[in-house]
Amino acid sequence: MNWLEKWEKKRDRVLVMGVLNLTPDSFYDGGSYPTQRAAVNRALEMVDEGADIIDIGGESSRPGAAPVSEREELGRVLPVIKRIRKQSEIMLSIDTTKATVAAEAIACGTTIVNDISALRSDPGMARVIARNKVFLVLMHMQGTPRTMQHDPIYGDPVREISGFLQERIKVALGASIPCQRIIVDPGIGFGKKLEHNLVILQNLNRFATLEVPILVGLSRKSFIGEILGSSAEDRLTATIAANAIAVANGANIIRVHDVKEGRRTADVACRLRRRNAQDK
Repeated sequence: MNWLEKWEKKRDRVLVMGVLNLTPDSFYDGGSYPTQRAAVNRALEMVDEGADIIDIGGESSRPGAAPVSEREELGRVLPVIKRIRKQSEIMLSIDTTKATVAAEAIACGTTIVNDISALRSDPGMARVIARNKVFLVLMHMQGTPRTMQHDPIYGDPVREISGFLQERIKVALGASIPCQRIIVDPGIGFGKKLEHNLVILQNLNRFATLEVPILVGLSRKSFIGEILGSSAEDRLTATIAANAIAVANGANIIRVHDVKEGRRTADVACRLRRRNAQDK
């Protein structure tokens, strides 16, 4: 039984996706795993801490980040994916916009493709996902990582983002990717100002109309730093608070750097969400 089937059987289960960035320039943990062994050890540690999924990335998507070559991205992620798969059955996700990287990662045991471009970057991505029958995360982003924070503008952020995700779901369905294998991510921090992120978080339950699981990634992001005036290293407690709100407002998956804290946050907030639903 795969994780989505388990989630369907118990729809109030909130999954924790642990972040494993194999990049030198990610905003928080870039360069933290200089060797394959260090990366694999961190992955296994996240499994012990309660991760349901590990999301592996070889190209930074921080604001202003430049793209990397397909060859470089493959060299970063494939050896680590292979070594993790030999030691654990944890669900693996590949964070990429490149169809070839996705295909190679799938061949090594990855079953989720986390595409921040929502199938817009590589015309071959949809075919790879459909052919291999894996899961797909469709994320909203205004612009590209290099340009996304250059004065993003919205009228109604939730309505516009929901409309975008609905359109990308239709594209995925048209490419023979079934709805049961689609996940959406409103893209907090990707082409959004502070107020946009807060509105999305406050109104997360409105994305439930898309009728697919909702993934939220807000771990240690800059909007938290704007509120607190703190660095990424000092945003853990605020991340816990924001994730609790995300779960209370309908998140099905939270993407986090700090898995132990994320697991506990998800479990407590989910229990409260279930209790509130029973009282209504």
